[in-house]
Amino acid sequence: MNKPSTRAEPGKRNTMNRLLAAGRKIFALKGLAGARVEDIAREAKVTKQLVYHYYGSKEVLFSTVLDDASQQIMQELIALDIDDLPPEEALRSLLYCCFDQYMKDPHLGALALEGIRFHNASETRSNSFTSESPALVVKFSAVLKRGMETGVFRQGIDARLLLASSALLMSGGFTNHYTMSVLVGFDTTSEDGMRIWREHSANLILASIMQQPVRL
Repeated sequence: MNKPSTRAEPGKRNTMNRLLAAGRKIFALKGLAGARVEDIAREAKVTKQLVYHYYGSKEVLFSTVLDDASQQIMQELIALDIDDLPPEEALRSLLYCCFDQYMKDPHLGALALEGIRFHNASETRSNSFTSESPALVVKFSAVLKRGMETGVFRQGIDARLLLASSALLMSGGFTNHYTMSVLVGFDTTSEDGMRIWREHSANLILASIMQQPVRL
């Protein structure tokens, strides 16, 4: 089933936004398997029948929630105003933005992890992440190119590999909270833990590409 159209009258759009927000919360707390349409409807203050009317199934609603979340993430990163910043500062700003998206949204880490399970287990359609990621690659590559041209970054950096590695590292304390916390010896989602992981991860990524070593 296709994603419901976002070009809807205000009343319908408002209802669909409430359903997406409710789904985001319930899916993050209970996962796709544990979430019930009744719980999502109750959270959104609508009837269960209305959920099925707009989305057809729990799986389509979940897919739409993932698509909506990934679109917000990608658009914020792509819109980040870093073109006039020195390359090292520009890259650090991108890394911090990626981290801060998870830090500010208590449901995003669990939702992302559940999304990985969903995509691994299902044949899913292309979504906003797939369609908008090339623009983020271009933005990331431009920062690296400026850094290499000015001698700040070393030559021969693969932008896609570094972007993928950076995304995993910056989000790992949220999407793999238990393992990371055990390994590092502190809660990566606590206030102090997030501050430490944020700085360490950004410094580690920059140290891997700088011409001059960065003190970690």
